[in-house]
Formats: sequence, C-alpha cells, structure tokens
Amino acid sequence: MLSKRLEQLAKYLKQPIQFADIGSDHAFLPCYVCLENPTATAIAGEVNQGPFERAKQTVVEHELTDRIEVRKGNGLDVLTKDEVNQITIAGMGGKLICTILDEGKEKLSSVKRLILQPNIDAQLVRKWLNDHQYEVVAEEIISEDGYTYEIIVGDHQANTTNLSEKELLFGPFLLQEQSTVFMDKWTSEKEKRIKLIDQMKKATSIPEEKIDRLKEEITWIEEVIQHDNR
Repeated sequence: MLSKRLEQLAKYLKQPIQFADIGSDHAFLPCYVCLENPTATAIAGEVNQGPFERAKQTVVEHELTDRIEVRKGNGLDVLTKDEVNQITIAGMGGKLICTILDEGKEKLSSVKRLILQPNIDAQLVRKWLNDHQYEVVAEEIISEDGYTYEIIVGDHQANTTNLSEKELLFGPFLLQEQSTVFMDKWTSEKEKRIKLIDQMKKATSIPEEKIDRLKEEITWIEEVIQHDNR
C-alpha cells in the first residue's frame, strides 16, 4: 500500500506517536503508521475536496476512524495548538513546505519533530529548520520510480548547530554519507546548472549575481564528486 519513500519517512516517527500528516492525499501514511503502532494516533490534513474524500474512505476501509481524524483545511489550519507532537509533510516543493510551516508557526509549540520530504529545493527546508530552532538530526536520500527524494528530520532544540551554505545545499548527513543516489543526483545537478548558466548568458539583461551563485555551487559539486573518486 505504501511507497518506499513514505515507508522510510514513517520510520522517523518517535514514540509516543501523535502526529499530523499534512497534504495526506489518500491518508496512506497515517493508516500505515496506525496499523503498525497500536497506540499511534493521527490527523490527516488535506486542502482539496477529492483527496479529502479519498482519505476519509481509506481510514474507514482500514477501520481506523477511532485513531485517525481526517480534516479539510489549508496547511496547519487543520490543527489546534498542542494537539500533536510530530508533523509529516511529504511530496511538495521545499518552498511550499516552508510557507506551510511559516503560516502555521503558532501551531508548532508542542511539535518536537518535523519529518519533511521536499520534492525540490531541499536547501530551503534545511534553512527554515535552521532558522526556527529545529536541529537537522537525520537525512535520507532515496530513488524510486526514476525520481530522487530527500527526507529531512528536524528536532526542536534550545540550541541548534548553524549549518553552512554547503551543508544547507547538500545536507549535512547526506554530505557525509555520499551514497550512490546522492552522487548520481549531484552529477545531474551539475549539468543542470551548466545549462542554466548558458541560458542566462543569452538573456538581454544578464543576471550576474545568479550566475556567480551557480558557479559557486558547481565548484562545491565538483569538490564533492572529486572527493568521492579519489
């Protein structure tokens, strides 16, 4: 029932599990977690009517209406304060994940752990965590059906480690591990940046600052790839 990326994401939930899955779609993740953990409870949040109805149907089919509540609303609007201790947000762009967290900041006072899976712009998610007293404590990069996914886990702490620009881009744990999936991703990302610079140079008004930033990132990528090949 569950995709590999969501199954991996579920592993980062800590006992006791009272979590919200934002953008839950079919509510597959809450159902999986509650079937695996008899004491777990969940809120499945969905903004669109179709997925909201599908989520309710999935919960009924798995006879979990006593432990999973499906709510319709935008982002963290579906929550009341101090209702959950963990939040999962998966399958969205990093920018949207940051917007959801920003707009629902007042709902995070009881949230000890954020488990986030951005499809793109993972560095924005790390920066948000870094800026809001969430320490990046675990990361994972996986490949599924031709796509690469990053899972980022942040724990709320009084004192957090400031991540460097390089760590924000690559991920502190992924940078250390340098898995095959990680290396394949950044080899591809290097080529994308080279093509993007070529396109920018053809523009009427050349965005020099953006080009300089991309060149710096290419240098970092080359350092990482070359280090792995030594």
